[in-house]
Amino acid sequence: MSQHLASSVRFAPSSSVTTVRRAFPLAQTLPWLAGPVWLVAALVTWRIPDADDFPATNDLAVLFAAVGLVLLIAAAGRRLSTRAPWAIALGVGFGLWEVAQAKLLWLPRPFFGTPQDLLDVFQSDWRKLGDSLLHSLALLATGYLGGATLGIAVGAGLGRSPRFRYWVRPIMRLVGPLPPVALLPLAFVLIPSSRVAGDALMALAAGFPVAVLTWSGIAAVDPAYYDVARTMGAKQRFLLFHVALPAATPQIFVGLFMGLGASFSMLVVAEMLGVKSGLGFYLQWAQGWAAYPNMYAALLVMSLMCSALMTVLFKLRDHLLNWQKDGLKW
Repeated sequence: MSQHLASSVRFAPSSSVTTVRRAFPLAQTLPWLAGPVWLVAALVTWRIPDADDFPATNDLAVLFAAVGLVLLIAAAGRRLSTRAPWAIALGVGFGLWEVAQAKLLWLPRPFFGTPQDLLDVFQSDWRKLGDSLLHSLALLATGYLGGATLGIAVGAGLGRSPRFRYWVRPIMRLVGPLPPVALLPLAFVLIPSSRVAGDALMALAAGFPVAVLTWSGIAAVDPAYYDVARTMGAKQRFLLFHVALPAATPQIFVGLFMGLGASFSMLVVAEMLGVKSGLGFYLQWAQGWAAYPNMYAALLVMSLMCSALMTVLFKLRDHLLNWQKDGLKW
């Protein structure tokens, strides 16, 4: 057996051995390239003169240099192996953006700003951005959490009660598929407070997918689970909270993810059209005054906010469903 193994190694294709040998140096080199890329971007930002009077150029160069130093420290600590390609791509992207717009003005202004403009917005208008973020989070929390709770309750009723299903299912088929945005004018007429109207529409946006998928999850539970619980004296309340809902939890989380995206979309529309606060309102204000860097800053904050909420929801799912292996990662 040992002779056969030795002959297999001896006569292995040289190309495959060369590929393996080249893979390891590349994987070890990439983390060390990320820091210098950002340092080069900092040098370009600092040394090449701007084509116009842009704010915060020196601050941007310092920021790029700081990121480069942090990446070098991370590479020395072997903490950048998987993120190195993205770190390099972002450094190259910011460097090219800086050269194309701040140094050469290749894109029309004011529609396309520079990295300096974006940094200046965060430096000078961070109070208004932070206040808008807090208002959006508060509005989203009440609307989404209310809709998710109502959706789970309705889905549980649909899955466990034939009488409840008889009366509620036609209403869901009539109202559920309607886009909540289409109900915005009616909501602002019927509900005096624009904030409460926004909360109601976000609850509708989140509640429908959560209710449908909770119902689907409960309907898919193996009836043998209920039979075993009944033989041990379980009542309907126990069957719902200790058998049906735990077994339907994976489906419920799918509905929660879908509902979060729908609620976030409804949040932005409600703030742009009726609610006089939040990131959507800030975005509308920036567009009205042609403050395009402020608009891009608001879009970036929106993206980070939604991504962070998705991450929290995934962490909660992983904690509650730790028995699931190789699930979807965010």
